[in-house]
Amino acid sequence: MLCCVSLPPATISSVPIYDYVIANEELADLDMDTEGYNPCCGNSICRGCIHSFIESGNIDQCPYCKAERRLKTYEEMFEEIMERVEANDPISICLLANSYHHGVNGYQQDQARAIELYARAAELGCSKAHSSLGDIYADDVGDLKKAKFHFEAAAMAGHELARYNLGCTDYTSGHKDRAFKHWKIAASAGYYHSMYVLITLVKQGVVSRDVIESTLTSYNNSCAEMRSEARNAAIRID
Repeated sequence: MLCCVSLPPATISSVPIYDYVIANEELADLDMDTEGYNPCCGNSICRGCIHSFIESGNIDQCPYCKAERRLKTYEEMFEEIMERVEANDPISICLLANSYHHGVNGYQQDQARAIELYARAAELGCSKAHSSLGDIYADDVGDLKKAKFHFEAAAMAGHELARYNLGCTDYTSGHKDRAFKHWKIAASAGYYHSMYVLITLVKQGVVSRDVIESTLTSYNNSCAEMRSEARNAAIRID
């Protein structure tokens, strides 16, 4: 994948919030998951909403099902996740797949099992599972055809990290025009790394500033739309 460089101050002030957040210039290398998953009921909630919920004094309850939210051990959390897996919840299946993929949370690394679970979650409509399958096929298996299939499926579902990776795959394969289109789409949606790459290519003289001017405007507008006082507060806390 292409390396990222610092954005000009005019763009770094807009914080893209999708799979992670860049808080401000001095925290430009900080990655943060912007969603919290509640295995008690299978619902997800953004970090800003979590912050607001805590500020309201409801720190000990799930905002959806009102289940107890005390600090739990990995064993307790994954017991809840396994119940959601049995209920065919795609996010829980994807989380279990991730544990096998990386050998974490008490699970031994098992790529075959991870692929099986990711595929199951993907069939249930989980774009993150498609994106993870794309990563496995691109980086571990070396099957770019399957990698592109899964990146495309995730990108079509609005997963901008997958679209960014799709652009990287096309760029390294020599399909630079297609890569630029993917990065421009993802950047217009507020995806940070895609904007980084486009700015990098401008600095390298590969594309002109005029070519990405409208993308830069869309990027800033998307970032502004995704900001809120609660999200900014959550970013500062993390």
